[in-house]
Amino acid sequence: MANICVIGSSSMDLVVTSSRRPGAGETVLGESFKTVPGGKGANQAVAAARLGAEVVMIGRVGDDTFGTDILENFKANRVNTSNVKPVTHSESGTAHIILAEGDNSIVVVEAANREVTPAYVDEAAEAIRNADIVLIQQEIPEETVIHVSQLCAEYKTPLLLNPAPARAVPQEVIDNASYITPNEHEAEILFKGMKPAEALRQHPNKLFITEGSKGVRYFDGNEEVLVPTYKVEAVDTTGAGDTFNAAFAVALAEGKSIQDSVRFANRAASLSVTKFGAQGGMPTRDQVEESL
Repeated sequence: MANICVIGSSSMDLVVTSSRRPGAGETVLGESFKTVPGGKGANQAVAAARLGAEVVMIGRVGDDTFGTDILENFKANRVNTSNVKPVTHSESGTAHIILAEGDNSIVVVEAANREVTPAYVDEAAEAIRNADIVLIQQEIPEETVIHVSQLCAEYKTPLLLNPAPARAVPQEVIDNASYITPNEHEAEILFKGMKPAEALRQHPNKLFITEGSKGVRYFDGNEEVLVPTYKVEAVDTTGAGDTFNAAFAVALAEGKSIQDSVRFANRAASLSVTKFGAQGGMPTRDQVEESL
């Protein structure tokens, strides 16, 4: 069984569905409202646990109702929460999402996620040392991402960096990461001035550029490989990238080949978009293997 350590954000998503989004100073009637657990770190932790991994989450929540709900959701999905401690001086992170006119608008309030600091991560260093792979994103402070990359290099623990949301990453982090999974936009920011083919060639079997409905592209040391995605009827694409990264980490930790790991992750991501919510459609291990 894969042992995954996820370091990242946890939040509550407040989702409003409306026929159109309001303009400045305007009030419109909504059609529905839901609260669903989210945050890229939490999404990836839940996805990995549903795929059969032992998952330890390192993160923060507020000392509030949302924080309680987030922790209960982790426990319901068999995610170890011993390193998800409430912050008494800050509310839980939230994402305020309007679904309208076939698209979404999102305002993210980081709140307690800002407290996932290097010093806080050090308190959970054993979870990093003991993991088969560490999975990290960028909804936490930049200095924490840098520090985790240094710890993983010191402990010789493989690090999978999902560089989202997009921001420039120090060369040290790129060097320390074992796997990097940007989408096309994030790759442009990460490897400024480089064409995708050039960046891929410089990072064989390390850089995996996700290209939406086309699939995932990487360089295997000899040639560029495109692993196609699976065609499905999409209901909600929120969380597909998080499912991909979690499934990729699980497959790699289990010793699958690079290509088989990408294929497994593509299938998991394709299944995740067939239901509502970032976590709502995340598949179980049996569902992925049956579909493969």
